[in-house]
Amino acid sequence: MFVRPDFLTTCRSFLFGGAVSLVAALPTPSAAEAGYSFGVVPQFEARKLSAIWTPILAEIESRVGHELHMVGSPRIPDFEQSFANGEFDFAYMNPYHSLVAFEAEGYEPLIRDGARQLFGVLVVHKDSPYQSVADLDGKRVAFPAPNALGASLLMRAELDRIHNISVKPRYVATHSSAYLNVALGEAEAAGGVMGTFRSLDPEIRDQLRIIYETRKLPPHPITVHPRVPREVAEAVRQAFLDLAMTPEGQELLKQVPLLEAVPAKVSDYEILKEMHLEDFYIEAVTN
Repeated sequence: MFVRPDFLTTCRSFLFGGAVSLVAALPTPSAAEAGYSFGVVPQFEARKLSAIWTPILAEIESRVGHELHMVGSPRIPDFEQSFANGEFDFAYMNPYHSLVAFEAEGYEPLIRDGARQLFGVLVVHKDSPYQSVADLDGKRVAFPAPNALGASLLMRAELDRIHNISVKPRYVATHSSAYLNVALGEAEAAGGVMGTFRSLDPEIRDQLRIIYETRKLPPHPITVHPRVPREVAEAVRQAFLDLAMTPEGQELLKQVPLLEAVPAKVSDYEILKEMHLEDFYIEAVTN
């Protein structure tokens, strides 16, 4: 498949720093004069995250009567540090993060997707010689961040415990960057999740193929900090449930993706404790 040189140039620019500079366009906690902060794990570059979440939060605001300010994080480790410090009132985070956040600050899940499950995918370039996980022993593998659940944490655990291989991890901030590393020849493989893989620009996705999928888990929840009044938290939960019942809301939420909004609770994610992923969890370090 031919890919335009200007498209690859844009990709390389994004890959080596463009993503972080975009975050400045998003609101920060100090910019929120009223209402509640809403953190979003940076699976994608800031511009895409804003395009997905801004109209959703506007709809929720109109239903609950409280402002919700989206808070951007330049990297997943920065996001981890923020929820560990209790900086978000609400946050969309991966399932393992939700357990860490519950233990650290008492964040509780409100909403999750009931129509699908989360699982990691390992991708290689479609023209590469790699056909199985074993072929990647000792090779460079791009991951969004150490603790991105399906894309990195679970994937690295399964590569080690099930397949007994060792890879050279390269942490590149977002799912988009991980896939780009393979498309541009910067890594032999990349960890991602099916949701972000499907949402890739076709010019990138068509260059990749999946060679492995991890076990499946309940997907990302929207969580709430215990300082948020219970009536507000419940109003936000109900607003998401109500929004998901409308055609317009379904169109907005599928971009997350959140295909079927259902109530979530801490026990939904108890299975993660049995997997002992703490052996592979890396505490957030920020500059």
